[in-house]
Amino acid sequence: MPAVEVGRLCVKTRGREAGRKCVIVEIIDDNFVVITGPKDVSGVKRRRANINHIELLPEKINIEPGASDDEVRKALEEAGLLDFMKERVRVELKPGLL
Repeated sequence: MPAVEVGRLCVKTRGREAGRKCVIVEIIDDNFVVITGPKDVSGVKRRRANINHIELLPEKINIEPGASDDEVRKALEEAGLLDFMKERVRVELKPGLL
């Protein structure tokens, strides 16, 4: 399982942005991280998210903790992941979560 770390790509599994890809920008504590899409790339705006509401992906980009949306976008371009980030993912609800 991939580690929760700055630069790790993930998918939101809950909320109005469920199914959209994002990047971990900062780790707040054991339960929360700051994520961003950036909004103009995947539709996820910069916000605090519970780690139980994201699914980690194996891909990772090289960014500094607290990187701006422009720095994240540039790192995604360098890694060739902009089109990958724009694709949405279908999120399956687990039984008992309704």
